[in-house]
Amino acid sequence: MTPTTRQGHKRRPSAKVRALLAVAALLLGGGGTALVAANASAGGTHRPAGNSSADHAADPAMMMTIACPDVGDQLQDVPDPARQRVSEGLAELDAQVARAYEQASAPGGDSGAVLGTLKQQRSSTIGRMADAIGEQSKRPSQLTALSGCTARQVRTADAAAPAGSGTTAALQRPMPGGPSPSDFADIRTAPAKQKPAVGSGGSAGTFTSSCGRNENGHFNSDNVIVTPGVSNGAHHTHDYVGNVSTNAFSSNASLAAAGTTCTNGDLSTHYWPVLRLLDGKAAPDANAPGGGHDGNMGKVLRPASVTIQFRGSPVSKVAPMPRFLRIITGDAKAFTSGPGNANASWSCVGFEDRQLKDKYPICPGGSDVVRTLAFQSCWDGRSIDSANHRTHVAFAGRDGSCPRGFKAVPQLVQRITYHVPAGTPFAVDSFPEQLHKPVTDHGDFINVMPDALMTKAVSCVNGGRRC
Repeated sequence: MTPTTRQGHKRRPSAKVRALLAVAALLLGGGGTALVAANASAGGTHRPAGNSSADHAADPAMMMTIACPDVGDQLQDVPDPARQRVSEGLAELDAQVARAYEQASAPGGDSGAVLGTLKQQRSSTIGRMADAIGEQSKRPSQLTALSGCTARQVRTADAAAPAGSGTTAALQRPMPGGPSPSDFADIRTAPAKQKPAVGSGGSAGTFTSSCGRNENGHFNSDNVIVTPGVSNGAHHTHDYVGNVSTNAFSSNASLAAAGTTCTNGDLSTHYWPVLRLLDGKAAPDANAPGGGHDGNMGKVLRPASVTIQFRGSPVSKVAPMPRFLRIITGDAKAFTSGPGNANASWSCVGFEDRQLKDKYPICPGGSDVVRTLAFQSCWDGRSIDSANHRTHVAFAGRDGSCPRGFKAVPQLVQRITYHVPAGTPFAVDSFPEQLHKPVTDHGDFINVMPDALMTKAVSCVNGGRRC
């Protein structure tokens, strides 16, 4: 793949948006929830979808989002010579949706006209992607049916957690641009669940890589798995531990030659979208790609702790992962695409038998927020990646067994904790039209363990040891 410096998203906030941000910041005085300021670039007051009447009274309890088919998830075969153009196309599709969302959700925006223009843009981009694939193999004509998008209204003022559960006024106000008050829930209201028992044929050991918590400040808005070769291909900021060189232009060779923050020599890449504190205070990246430039405002919360652990299977031994295996867990577009690939899990320290999938947790005093990203633990035994970055791996079934044709490998679990000031809203970075919903949380992993270290990990897991 030939690297390119093409920007996946060059959109800058308009003069009107910048003015709204400035006014909102002055009104909020740098304190309070500041969610108007924090999300003004994503639109503050929204009109019902499809209504172009300029004098229609907007409902402040509603906002609009745009839902488009996920083209990347439908890719079945991308030949090597076509990968760069397909990667650029995917990044451009995301940028088109972001621009359309900003235009349609702005005061006076006409969502009907915006959706028409968006369909034309997407049709052209998808056509170029299909042509690139068709030059090497069968042209995927079915992709052309994915150009149309829809607009829908979303409530922003649903009731939050009941009084006395740790909520404050800051968590109960409408939040333009997301998240909404109903996206938060007292962790103590979630049902407790027991861990499944490990059978006699299972693998009960664990292997942990100590990789720090990004003390070296490795951040970027790239996504080397989904949009390699495209700067700002993620359109939101990623937090990294492990391999110190990872960016959009990383290759297997460059990753293998780089350094690592892991103390055991594990060169693997681990990354996830940052969490931001929505307290109204300006962030250093307020105008930067992946930050305010892409609708992600607020101070980046640095993890209090990061645990990188590999676990076994409750019903079988595990086989080694191949080097350079790529896995994505969760779905950054789950809010508009549906929960099919969603795998978010939110909790609080001391309450991790209770997990929230589509809510941010309100934690009791003194308890940190916990994000748990559990990866697929079944591998097809052949490929280190697939066209949609999903079909070469799978989750184990309810009984812990892998689907037919797949073999169990060590399951990666990324556990990240944060000190969140009591009563202060927070949100995960996302594409703007995803409204910073908790269900969009996701994690990414490239296995770059030296073979000897992977052998040790498998031995520990299969031997029931904690290493």
